[in-house]
Amino acid sequence: MDPLDGKNVRRTPLYNLHTQLGAKMVDFAGWEMPVLYTSIVEEHRHTRRAASIFDVSHMGRIEFRGSDAEALLQHVCTRQLGDAAPGQSRYSHVCNQRGGILDDVIVSRYDDHWLMVCNASNRDRIVSWLHRHGEGRDVEITDTTESTMMVAVQGPEAVSKLSQLLPVSIADLKRYHFRSGSYMGACYSIFRSGYTGEDGLELILPATVAPFLEGVLRDSGQDGSGFKPAGLGARDTLRLEAGMPLYGHELNEDVDSLSAGLKWCVDLEKDFIGVGPLRDIARTGPRRRLVGLELAGRRIARQHAGVLDGDREAGEVTSGTLSPTLARSIAMAYVESSLAEVGRDLTVDLGCKRVGAVVVRLPFYRRKPD
Repeated sequence: MDPLDGKNVRRTPLYNLHTQLGAKMVDFAGWEMPVLYTSIVEEHRHTRRAASIFDVSHMGRIEFRGSDAEALLQHVCTRQLGDAAPGQSRYSHVCNQRGGILDDVIVSRYDDHWLMVCNASNRDRIVSWLHRHGEGRDVEITDTTESTMMVAVQGPEAVSKLSQLLPVSIADLKRYHFRSGSYMGACYSIFRSGYTGEDGLELILPATVAPFLEGVLRDSGQDGSGFKPAGLGARDTLRLEAGMPLYGHELNEDVDSLSAGLKWCVDLEKDFIGVGPLRDIARTGPRRRLVGLELAGRRIARQHAGVLDGDREAGEVTSGTLSPTLARSIAMAYVESSLAEVGRDLTVDLGCKRVGAVVVRLPFYRRKPD
């Protein structure tokens, strides 16, 4: 029996391709998504070595139009967006009044509107939050998630392989910049960004082009030179090696941007929701900090595993895995600020066993420069 039978889950426009390729599907934030096709490790290593394609259509896509669109985004986002040029994207946080993170988002400026990409699990509350704070402003907020699709092509060969398929030039596209237009009546946006620690691109297209895209992807892989599909499992291990935070693990409403080591996406000189508490934290210093840990042995530290300083509890693991690239057990954790220096020896309580760990510099993996 299908474990998803009877559940009210959404399907992305590429659902048929996933099933044809034999993907193992899971319920993720209310979407039926591929967690793997062959194996997480195989898909992870192929992404680091060549190029993989990920369906990320479950992520929220919200458009803003009107004379007050920029003012609303400046009010709800931690990042300075006013000096962003058309064709530029910026990572930011949306915070509550206490400075806790409601979501981490990518905001992109077009010639005539703005786009925010948010996490699937937070989409409904972010849309509600935006409407609440946009009330009385000249801004039109449109959730385009289910009328569009989004795919990520990631890996050292991503740009060269995709260049052979796209009708527009992308080789000169800078990191966190994008190009948009229309081809054969279909609007497109191509972003030089991703969530794996590799070079790559993310594409937003109308949902109606899914059958065409499925055919292109199948044809491109027939001789083994095209993209291989990868699921959410590999996406998670890739982002963890790259030290990238995941909402619900490293980030949540009880975590602030400064403790998460993401001060660079916060402009404390401008006014935004939650800026007061963040200014207080910046003045006194965070009580805890996000760090990387390398564990002795090959056991995996799961989320919420305790981090100890001697026999004293001093923190908590947020994510852990056995790194396919480094062949070591790695984790991210929040620990007391006094214990966050690189080289500090700590212990992780795995439940059945305690193992030694050392604080290491993030990210665990960094791709070679071009």
